[in-house]
Amino acid sequence: QNINEYVAALISLKQKMIDGDRLLTEYQQKCTDILYFSIKILALRCQVEQMLQKILPLEKCQEELGSLKAELEEKKVCL
Repeated sequence: QNINEYVAALISLKQKMIDGDRLLTEYQQKCTDILYFSIKILALRCQVEQMLQKILPLEKCQEELGSLKAELEEKKVCL
């Protein structure tokens, strides 16, 4: 009976080791995924920042264009 208990304990221990290895593999994969997505997010943030830097001068030009248009409309009315 002691041998049977010993074998059962070994089988249980082996299953726990297998489960532990599986959990460790899943954890490592999730860490890898987090790192991958962190890098992607950083790249996207850089792209957004670059786009914002390009948009700001365009917004200023649009404001100036609006002012010029209003001025031209005024002069047109006067003529």
